[in-house]
Amino acid sequence: MSVDRENVLHQLAVGDAAAVAEIVERAATSEDVPTVVAAALFGPIDRPALMARAASLAVTTGDRQLVAIATAHLDGDADRVDDLARDHLVDHPDSVLVAWISSASHLVNRTRKDPS
Repeated sequence: MSVDRENVLHQLAVGDAAAVAEIVERAATSEDVPTVVAAALFGPIDRPALMARAASLAVTTGDRQLVAIATAHLDGDADRVDDLARDHLVDHPDSVLVAWISSASHLVNRTRKDPS
């Protein structure tokens, strides 16, 4: 990802087509786990393959946590996202991607839960 990760993530989160295309293109050759995970979350391409690639690239605890959080989000498991994101953000409070995943997980689940 570019030097200004927050700006790129903001562009992705608001659906900027150029930002999505750029992250998907970069993910094809990148060894940066957040880049590959972001492509899986925002891009219209093979999510399972990208997440498997991100998992194989993840060598640090933070990267492995990011992969687990993104996987839980893609599986629709908001409770697991919460638990994992809370732990991750204690050690990595500047992780904008994890903060976005945590927030998005609640938005997706809010529409799925029975109001009773």
